[in-house]
Amino acid sequence: MSKNDLTEDEKNERHKFKMAKRKELQQKRVAAADREKGLLIVYTGNGKGKSTAAFGTVVRACGQGMQVGIMQFIKGTWATGEQAALKRFDDLITYRVMGEGFTWDTQDRQRDIAACRAAWEVVKTMLADERYSLIVLDELNIALRYDYLPIEEVVEVLNARREGLHVLVTGRNAKPELIDAADLVTEMTLVKHPFQQGIKAQKGIEF
Repeated sequence: MSKNDLTEDEKNERHKFKMAKRKELQQKRVAAADREKGLLIVYTGNGKGKSTAAFGTVVRACGQGMQVGIMQFIKGTWATGEQAALKRFDDLITYRVMGEGFTWDTQDRQRDIAACRAAWEVVKTMLADERYSLIVLDELNIALRYDYLPIEEVVEVLNARREGLHVLVTGRNAKPELIDAADLVTEMTLVKHPFQQGIKAQKGIEF
């Protein structure tokens, strides 16, 4: 008998049975996941939404009263909506912007390297600061992609972070070494983007 041949009552009973089994399985999984750990999270991929998802996590952490540190690499010259909004929560959020703009704007590799190195040195002090429960390294993957920072050093430092500290890294083209070290990796896939149709970046959506 196909699903279309069932009565509404039969469909409802089948649904109830399936959901009961799913609930049982989910409860077993929840019970088995009893460890707490500071997570290394990576949002990567060519699709839009990596930084947006990271800032959503920041809002969630602040809702739990957690102190958050944010370091923005690379795209430092734009006045963004998230920067203006999150700075209103300066009692919970430390927001640092140390990039000098997109790499195609600066066109100066040595200057980009110097800016990323300076930002990374600040990040290391943030990682050691016990006030923070979450640190977001926005667009760090771009700095790593262009070898502005050595991936070996970055992974070593992140792996050595104190227990309980969450670190969230964004940017396309995450390196395999970082993906291997991470606890959670999400890849944003580009399906369609307005820029492909000649539509410029929209205030409140992209900046």
